[in-house]
Amino acid sequence: MNTTTTPEKDGLHNHLANVSFDQLSEPMRAAATRAGWAQLMPVQASAIPYLLAGREMMIQARTGSGKTGAYLLPMLECLDPTLALCQALVLTPTRELARQVMREAELLCAPAGFRAVAVYGGVSYGPQSDALRGGAHIVVGTPGRVLDHLLKRTFTLKHLRMLVFDEADRMLSMGFYPDMREVQRYLPEHSVNTWMFSATFPPSVLRTARQFIRDPEFLSLSSDHVHVTDTEHVYYTLPDMEKDRGLVRLIEVENPASAIIFCNTKMRVHYVTVVLQRFGYDADELSSDLSQKDRERVLKRVRQGKLRFLVATDVAARGIDIPELSHVILYELPEDIESYIHRAGRTGRAGAAGVAISLVGLTEEFLLKRIKQHYKIDMEERQMPTDDDVAEVVAERLTALLEARLRARDKLQAERSRRFASLARSLAEDEAGLEIITMLLDDDYQQMLHAPVPQPADESKESSAEAEVTPAASTGAKSSRRRSRRR
Repeated sequence: MNTTTTPEKDGLHNHLANVSFDQLSEPMRAAATRAGWAQLMPVQASAIPYLLAGREMMIQARTGSGKTGAYLLPMLECLDPTLALCQALVLTPTRELARQVMREAELLCAPAGFRAVAVYGGVSYGPQSDALRGGAHIVVGTPGRVLDHLLKRTFTLKHLRMLVFDEADRMLSMGFYPDMREVQRYLPEHSVNTWMFSATFPPSVLRTARQFIRDPEFLSLSSDHVHVTDTEHVYYTLPDMEKDRGLVRLIEVENPASAIIFCNTKMRVHYVTVVLQRFGYDADELSSDLSQKDRERVLKRVRQGKLRFLVATDVAARGIDIPELSHVILYELPEDIESYIHRAGRTGRAGAAGVAISLVGLTEEFLLKRIKQHYKIDMEERQMPTDDDVAEVVAERLTALLEARLRARDKLQAERSRRFASLARSLAEDEAGLEIITMLLDDDYQQMLHAPVPQPADESKESSAEAEVTPAASTGAKSSRRRSRRR
């Protein structure tokens, strides 16, 4: 088995050269011109040749990099506008991204005769069903709502030619993995070109790729090198007194499967642990104040991968390794800059990608500058999510979870639920009733989401998921191989 996971770009076999704007076909060039593009963005120039060649691809590309155009432009060459059936399916983690992709599809593809439809939860089915029955060539949507329409038979994937997973890492953080697997049951027997785009490739995303793509090839557009091992370094600047609320907002948006949260003192470790536990998270602390019995209890959960958030100092966390750690969060920057690499290095291990997030108080900005200069790290500054941002994310996540539960109910359970239909309408009509509904939704969200996030199962203990990823072009085209409709 090929175990290469971090190939250098200039060492690729059968590497496909980038395509320029002038080298695009006339339909693709006309579409790009309509979008106002004078030249292609790097992800488009690099990825389009592989997608047109029918290669099964995992492409590392961040939001705003131009990846939507990278997979929509090839559809102009690969789909048939005279066949008014779903030929391309794009799965997205959020309704906003689904709407955004649909708008870009309308701009790029509609003048060539292609119709695009966006389907997502939280709105009525009627207009979406009508649009699907009207014959949509490109369907864009969240996995849960796409699955609902497949179950209702408002459209079919029998004629599917292209399957795109857009922001696969976020789809897993939203809890869509079970729905993604269910959608797979409806894939046709014939070969479907499958492309997966993700900002990072932690083990969970690599396992997802293996379950949907037989022999994925990897292409990164994040730098001059193709890497799966990169740790993403991110920081947020905020007032020191707002770090606790900022931490909660980040966890709500990122929804990591597991993380170590580093603090500089045992008092801060205890404070952060209490904040997370009060908010409903599975969090525990590790400090020198713990009795040996409690320390062993925490370490046992860590070794078993059953503790979601470990809050610790550098000393307490020394020698501890959490399996498949996707995030490291530095609640405080270390006083010793050498410790930054030790903290950040706990994620992104064994060939996987990880994220190191630093919460930088106003008094720590000089220390951050020293760390960046000392290690020559390209650290990305991001805006702290607002309360409105968090509310939007959790509302969409809860909608997906509730719709999944609704799909699982049998006729008897559905009939039982109808007893409360009039009560629900009555509660929604006044403020006191809305408070009751809000409380029930919050309780459900806490129970469903603050449990471990549903993740792809590791189907092989003998080989790592990363070994399934080969360098782009190293194995030749694989699109002729069939994928099983069920695993």
